[in-house]
Amino acid sequence: MIRVAIIGAGIGAEHLEGYRALPDRFQVVTLCDLDTDRATAALNGDATIEVSADLDAVMADERIDLIDVCLPPHLHFRVSMQALEAGKHVICEKPIVRSLHEADQLEAAAKAQGRQVFPVFQYRYGKAMDQLMALRKAGLAGKPYVASVETHWNRDGEYYSIPWRGTWAGESGGSLLGHAIHAHDLICHVMGPVADVFAFADTRVNDIETEDCASLSFRLNNGALATSSVTLGAGDDTTRLRFCFDGLTAESGTAPYTPAQDVWTFTARAPVTQDQIDDVLEGVAQNRLSGFAGYLEATANVLDSGGDDGVTLADGRRSIELVTAIYTSARNREMISLPLKPDSEFYKGWMP
Repeated sequence: MIRVAIIGAGIGAEHLEGYRALPDRFQVVTLCDLDTDRATAALNGDATIEVSADLDAVMADERIDLIDVCLPPHLHFRVSMQALEAGKHVICEKPIVRSLHEADQLEAAAKAQGRQVFPVFQYRYGKAMDQLMALRKAGLAGKPYVASVETHWNRDGEYYSIPWRGTWAGESGGSLLGHAIHAHDLICHVMGPVADVFAFADTRVNDIETEDCASLSFRLNNGALATSSVTLGAGDDTTRLRFCFDGLTAESGTAPYTPAQDVWTFTARAPVTQDQIDDVLEGVAQNRLSGFAGYLEATANVLDSGGDDGVTLADGRRSIELVTAIYTSARNREMISLPLKPDSEFYKGWMP
């Protein structure tokens, strides 16, 4: 049983539902928030979970094995480091940190303490992603050609009425950091790391400091090409992904927050046949947990038995490296190649 303290009752309330789906793996001991009324409301009458406003006391609680950081982005690094220094494992919402420098400090602290840090990329977990990975394992996908991603969501003034949102100091970035980061993780998860990026970014929808529209081009290490279109000015919220391989094309539905749990289409490309694809798809189990519960199940497997399906700190660092390259490209109007070195322009942070 992994005993957990959730820090932050905003998105933390959604995390709590994920833990409740795994009662044999996790026990949430404490929900910590400065607004104890909000924390109490999030528990919905569950008297087995304590409410606290004292972060230091929660860190010192010897019952706690894992700290789940669900705070605004500017607090992620500090609280994660505090948790590691207290001897706890860490789950941290995106973005895990605000610079490659912080990512490397976090990695060093985790190694020194013998603890693990798990960035939150729950989009990876769902039947559709299991199907795509099964097709690749069966050798039917073949060489990756191109990918396209749309993160077209609707965020207006009401969304940005929370003071820290839309600011560099509070949110640390805009649509590229807080919204499209999951879709970009899926590009890397499916097709591999990015080698080069060229980006345009602008603020066109809302009266905010950070960007809310972007257009990106990627070249991956294996030579595949990918594009990403991002806006917070769409009429509704949709996420759409399309991956073209030598042997098949995989296309998602439009579910904005749970793309891997949506119904995808997998279309054969000769000489691969549709019958071959359908045979593999029929063999994919349907009883695995999805979304955040699936992410937590994989995390528990790593902590309990060294499972290999969890999100790693290296995955989180890769996402921060890509964000850094994107912001560098957009500001300098130039193509940026990865990996970025410690002497790179924005190694210590992309905030203006």
